[in-house]
Amino acid sequence: MKKRVLSGIQPSGKLHIGNYLGAIKQHLAAQEMEGWSRFYFIANYHAMTTSPDRDDLREKSLDVARTYLTLGLDPEKATLFLQSDVPEVCELAWVLSCLAPMGMLQRATSYKDKVARGLTANHGLFAYPVLQAADIIVYDSHLVPVGADQKQHLEMSRDLAIKFNQTYGEDILVVPEPWIKEEVAVVPGIDGQKMSKSYKNTIDLFGTKKQLKKQVMAIVTDSKSLEDVKDPDTCNVVTLYKLFADKQEVAEMEANYRAGNYGYGHAKKALLEKLETFLEPHRDQYQYYLAHEDEVIDVLRAGGRTARAKAQEVMARVRDVVGLI
Repeated sequence: MKKRVLSGIQPSGKLHIGNYLGAIKQHLAAQEMEGWSRFYFIANYHAMTTSPDRDDLREKSLDVARTYLTLGLDPEKATLFLQSDVPEVCELAWVLSCLAPMGMLQRATSYKDKVARGLTANHGLFAYPVLQAADIIVYDSHLVPVGADQKQHLEMSRDLAIKFNQTYGEDILVVPEPWIKEEVAVVPGIDGQKMSKSYKNTIDLFGTKKQLKKQVMAIVTDSKSLEDVKDPDTCNVVTLYKLFADKQEVAEMEANYRAGNYGYGHAKKALLEKLETFLEPHRDQYQYYLAHEDEVIDVLRAGGRTARAKAQEVMARVRDVVGLI
């Protein structure tokens, strides 16, 4: 049996360079791993906790698929599908819910953070970690790429898989392992906070050239003048530049900061050029998928059939051991 890498991305808005650097880049690189299968799902059930609008959810879900295909996801190498095309994930979520301690869910930092930011508390938001555990476990997933903000949820998934096996029999469910291949730096948004759609501080992947320039030029800096010496280690522009430039180019920008007579406008222009170099080759392909929605849906439906076949296999084991006739 091939081992499986699994990850999901929530369709909560236009994807941005933080999404690319923090997740998509690693997902695409994993396509070349020999001896592994790769499942990437669009978590539209999860998005319903905060996005109840039908058309909005549909469009955002399709846009995630367009973005992955544009950036190089190969349906022959990786399975891309909608979470909702595999209803078995909800069945497993209920089974796991019957094993999930209330205290575990009450300690979930993600739930607390979202409520603190003003999101309405609902059962879906509260039970998010159980559905996420089902997302992982229902496909016999072995490795799950995670960032620091998702480590707690993966530990919950592991705990639930272990508890299920202790209750119903060893090795019924695969216990997933975290995959932290490389430590991904936090990508700052234009205001200096972590880049996030929730903070409205993103640099979009496939906006127009005019939109990209507007976002880059809006990056917050201090008020030092052109002549002043500046600290590259505390500048959001430099932090973003490092993610797209080579070491020599970064060293040159840092030297210019420390020498003076180099303004933030110069640095933003250099960053804009790097982003344009990266994004320009992809814009036409993105427009193609915008105009050929049927092709995108075909990829998702084919991926859903592949993923569901695996989920049904796992649920047959689960239903048998728990006594669901």
